[in-house]
Amino acid sequence: MAALAVLLLALVPPLAPLSRRAEYAAALQFSFLAIIVPALVTVGAPWHRLRLAGLPSAGAPPRPVDRLAFRRLRRRDLVRSLLFVVCDLGVVIGWRTPGAVSAVARHAWVGPLEALSLLVFGVGLWLELVSSPPLAPRSGPLRRAVLSAVVMWVFWIDAYVVGMSNHDFYRNFHHTAGHGLSAASDQQIAAVVLWFVASVTFVPVIFWNALSWLRTEDPDTELAALTRSERRRGTPPSIGSPAQTP
Repeated sequence: MAALAVLLLALVPPLAPLSRRAEYAAALQFSFLAIIVPALVTVGAPWHRLRLAGLPSAGAPPRPVDRLAFRRLRRRDLVRSLLFVVCDLGVVIGWRTPGAVSAVARHAWVGPLEALSLLVFGVGLWLELVSSPPLAPRSGPLRRAVLSAVVMWVFWIDAYVVGMSNHDFYRNFHHTAGHGLSAASDQQIAAVVLWFVASVTFVPVIFWNALSWLRTEDPDTELAALTRSERRRGTPPSIGSPAQTP
């Protein structure tokens, strides 16, 4: 419900019309769509309420999210996590280019397309960083902390590039001298908005995963690593092997 409320807040007035005129409002709308809404959906784990997960009835096949959770547990490797991170960051960077921001401001139909793509790829990213029962991250706490830091730095770099630009980075926002914010002030506020939202969202995830790694090791990660090591060495199974059969 919180994710739905933030999504509506980003797509309806007053924020939606203001985001076409002011750069700071566009940065706030983008922060909601790219960071806050996917994080709330993932942490809220609405899969059971949406009937996508749960105990199946007699004779019924497992539900889609249950099947996905099982496949994710069998394929716990860093490469797949990095793939989701790279895909989401590619979508994020693509929607922050001047051409994409201008298209969102000029064409009303582009906004929902942006929101949908950021939500889908954003949830895919956050599933690699936090638990969303029955879905579990593929990586251990230390890797999740590092991945969270990398994603946060990408948002920070985007904010720094916009805030420190010596010219209008997004030329579709028009400013009149003596009326409202200047172009420089608008850019700097937009940079602060994006930096702040990324910080308050990812920093707790980084510290929580780092503390979890310091307290204990992830047994699922250790088991997966042991299984891969035995497969590479060709170690025969110790249970039910012919040598143990009387």
